[in-house]
Amino acid sequence: MDEAAAHTVRLSDEDILRERVAELAADLRAAAMKGDTLRITRLLSDLLQFKRLTPERRLALEGLTHLIDSMRSLALTDELTGVYNRRGFLQAGKRFLDVARRDLRSAYLVYIDLNNLKEVNDSSGHAAGDDLIRQTGSFLRELFPSYGVHEVLGRLGGDEFAALTTDKKCPSRSEILLRARMRQGLISDRHPLSLSVGLAYFNPLLPIGIKELLEDAEQAMYEHKRTLRLASAARNAIPLELARLARQGGPSPSGGSPPSRRPGVPSAPGTTA
Repeated sequence: MDEAAAHTVRLSDEDILRERVAELAADLRAAAMKGDTLRITRLLSDLLQFKRLTPERRLALEGLTHLIDSMRSLALTDELTGVYNRRGFLQAGKRFLDVARRDLRSAYLVYIDLNNLKEVNDSSGHAAGDDLIRQTGSFLRELFPSYGVHEVLGRLGGDEFAALTTDKKCPSRSEILLRARMRQGLISDRHPLSLSVGLAYFNPLLPIGIKELLEDAEQAMYEHKRTLRLASAARNAIPLELARLARQGGPSPSGGSPPSRRPGVPSAPGTTA
């Protein structure tokens, strides 16, 4: 075999090896995201081309497996709150609903939006906003103390959180809002928790996927948010209407008529006779 042919063979062998390593690396990423420890160990052994597992090599594989598991945990966890991020919540939520469907257990998804995060960020800075996000994560753990076993908690985005539970005593929207107000009286948080809440029901006999359930709960949350905005606008309009009526000499806030003037007494400036 001449030198050119040998060089071509070497390149071909290198290409094959490179493709194999890329394939193993892709499989390793997929196994890591699923948390499949046994498959991770096998893939690492193939990747490192271990023909025989000596005690030293086994120890090295265990260390690498733990490292990959730690990296997976970081990739699925929200840094500020310690609960799942969106990717982690969707993965854990899918497994959670699969088990609920298999065991014919109902489930509930609670979707929480932090109403005043932007206001806090704008008025007090992002450090205060981060603190408010951490408060919400702590509040979520208080609402669902069995998280990690019977419940899945997650921060889906900047100001959006979710909880998935099979507990039949899942707190209602009114109970969640009440406990948020009570918490403010017990804990000296600088900024109160202003929340919009939506709930969705999972029927194991008519199962739907985690994304669809999440969309249902999100829609319910937005409906609650609209209700809160309308109520706030109505409250703000009352003082303005009372002030307008006072300027026009209309009915008093108590609902009675304004006192009539005695005949012959001139009107005050700006009023009509």
